[in-house]
Amino acid sequence: MKPLNPTFAGTGTTIFSVMSALANQHGAVNLGQGFPDTDGPRALRERAAQALIEGPNQYPPMMGVESLRQALGRHAERFYDLNYDWRSEIVVTSGGTEALTASIMGLVKPGDEVVLIEPAYDSYRPIVESVGGIAKPIRLSAPDWALTEQALASVFSNKTKAIMLNSPMNPAGKVFTEAELVLVAKFLIKFDALAICDEVYEHLTFDGLKHKPLATFPGMRDRCVRVGSAGKMFSLTGWKVGWVEGPATLIGAVAKAHQFITFTTPNALQIAVAHGIDTAEDFFLNLAKELEGNRNYLARELKDIGFNPLPAQGTYFLTTDISGLRFNGSDVDFCKHMTEHARVAAIPLSVFFTGEAPQTLVRFAFCKQRKVLEEAVKRLRTHFTK
Repeated sequence: MKPLNPTFAGTGTTIFSVMSALANQHGAVNLGQGFPDTDGPRALRERAAQALIEGPNQYPPMMGVESLRQALGRHAERFYDLNYDWRSEIVVTSGGTEALTASIMGLVKPGDEVVLIEPAYDSYRPIVESVGGIAKPIRLSAPDWALTEQALASVFSNKTKAIMLNSPMNPAGKVFTEAELVLVAKFLIKFDALAICDEVYEHLTFDGLKHKPLATFPGMRDRCVRVGSAGKMFSLTGWKVGWVEGPATLIGAVAKAHQFITFTTPNALQIAVAHGIDTAEDFFLNLAKELEGNRNYLARELKDIGFNPLPAQGTYFLTTDISGLRFNGSDVDFCKHMTEHARVAAIPLSVFFTGEAPQTLVRFAFCKQRKVLEEAVKRLRTHFTK
């Protein structure tokens, strides 16, 4: 048989599948994969059901249902004073991952270099490489994951087409500072490059921090596409409704890639998300407060058990250092041991790096009901205090 695409043929089963299967096998509390265990607003689900019955149930416009693109335009203006023409500067996709894929496919050509900030969401590299791009990683270090001018200078060149900028950042829970974003903008201008901004956790920030899109900085609007997600905004991850916003010159190319990936996203879900953006703002603003409480609870309890929690400024995730637990093995070994013996699943952070990676960091998802977190803490305390 002739060789298959090496980007995918050589990729193993994701750590999320491995840990979830292990969690199911051992009846573990799964704090690995990042999805809420309660559904989003009932009003949105009822609106989707109504739209499903009333129709239409045929292909919606390739760019997305008009009402959703218009609502997204109002949302960007309301929160960030960004003005996007809903007709030509917003495209709806089947989830954030498809939005990222369409953005990379539309903007990156073979031989282009794309800067990845590690620890990085695991889909970035294979998508970049599958279109012939060359991933150029920057490695940030715990606990503050600071992005420096020296790090950017080490990877940017005349071959740089784009940087993948994820803020708030999965898996590290970091919100990039204004000074760090100014640095990124400086390099984009110097090397005439673009930014694919993964902002799916835009409203899930803590401690009074506010998300500030790179596109709002001087000279950046025409260099940035912004990826968003209704799944994260409304705790409806299974709906797979995402979007990309940006200048028409870039969105035109992204939309052409999108038309050959999924082409469209279900009418009823788009209609419901449009309704939510205009009427359910309180939900995602209050969700951040609820998640901040979960983060505080889990960090406090894990520290008492012997973990060392790192700062988590946003997203669903809390990273902890396990050095104090004196485990003899890698972070992958630790997570498997914890799933099998403490019956709590987490994700080793090393999988979000290329090459040699830290071996003492593990990530817990706290986007769960408090009673689920309490049960996980109870099990961990019982196991690690034996």
